Amino acid sequence: MSQQRESFWNTIAVAVVLCVVCSLLVSIAAVSLGGRQALNKDLDKKRNILSAAGLPEAEFGVAARDLSVNQVNELFGRIEPKLVDLSTGDFVDGADPLAFDSRTAAKDPAQSVEIPSTEFDIGIKRREKQAVVYLVKDNSGAVKQIVLPIYGKGLWSTLYGFISLNANADQVRGLTFYEHAETPGLGGEVDNPLWKQQWPGRAVFDEQGQPKLGVAKGVVDKKQDKYMVDGLSGATITSRGVSNLVRYWVSDQGFGPFLAKFRQQASSTTNS
Repeated sequence: MSQQRESFWNTIAVAVVLCVVCSLLVSIAAVSLGGRQALNKDLDKKRNILSAAGLPEAEFGVAARDLSVNQVNELFGRIEPKLVDLSTGDFVDGADPLAFDSRTAAKDPAQSVEIPSTEFDIGIKRREKQAVVYLVKDNSGAVKQIVLPIYGKGLWSTLYGFISLNANADQVRGLTFYEHAETPGLGGEVDNPLWKQQWPGRAVFDEQGQPKLGVAKGVVDKKQDKYMVDGLSGATITSRGVSNLVRYWVSDQGFGPFLAKFRQQASSTTNS
């Protein structure tokens, strides 16, 4: 009987020691790898911004995922992040755009606003009051593209991505999604390079200035329709979600006020 008791308590003691040791190892690993994970996350974000702008292919002839760290930093040196007040379209003076966390802001009632019911339903209840835009400049310092962060609901998940517009903010230069959980082979085709290649050159607004860019239900005759790209086969809800989110973020509910002011500044600069 004594041996059974000793065996029982010995087993408990060994289990407790193992749990403590494993917990310590996991904690140490999490702390030691935290910095590296943050760097990798930042690097991945930069790659996606560069991909939306098409810079890796133009400068090095490779996809963004194949860029070295030095190449990423070299290209990103031509990009200026700026924090924008979405309600006014003005830049936020004195703010550090690299320290801004849009997802945290969107969850904070003090830093976000409720999204009203509009024709562009992105399936999100609140959005941040401010957002970071990325100004892509040439060697002379002139802004050639504007990269905007975009997100909205697909079928199974929220899709997060970037869309790049030309300096007049009326034509797409590129689009990429870097996070989602859509069905592989269906809605997951938003990652397909061939599908993403359809976006550059598409017009954003119609003659009345309303968002018209989007994803069709089927195959598009791009000579007849300058706004749409081919639909994702078997992924109607994801296709509709992409249409809604790109239209929402370029509308007056999203970056519309900023884009309008940017176009005015670009026009005045050209005329002068």
